Amino acid sequence: MTVPIIGRGFSFADLRVGFRFRTHRRTIREADLVAFMTLTGLTEEIFAVKEKKQLVPGALVYSFAEGLLLPSMQDTGVAFLNATLDVKAPTYVDDTLHVEGEVIEHRPTSKGDRGLVRFANKVVNQDGATVLEYHPIRLLKKE
Repeated sequence: MTVPIIGRGFSFADLRVGFRFRTHRRTIREADLVAFMTLTGLTEEIFAVKEKKQLVPGALVYSFAEGLLLPSMQDTGVAFLNATLDVKAPTYVDDTLHVEGEVIEHRPTSKGDRGLVRFANKVVNQDGATVLEYHPIRLLKKE
């Protein structure tokens, strides 16, 4: 008997075009912004100078989204191949984000042991506004 692994992400076989999901939420804190600027060297004044509402880079929003999505591809993701990305609205420190995703492309590879899946991902804030959209294509294990 095979014992299933708890916390394993979606495999290619689990998904179909039209499949939709939503992640948990996460709030961007000032410490997250500071750590991101320090790590990346992205110290542009628009992010580095404190204002009433502290703006955060779209690259940080995208990074948060990928972190929120990690459970959906844990142990099943093979490669991130490509993506289009569009920042739709500003994001600020103390905004709470989640990702809403939908499978928009699903095709097996020639090897047959994996497949290509393109997602339409929307990063949504606490007010229901979409702040970032991106469409990654990922290589996933078949099973």
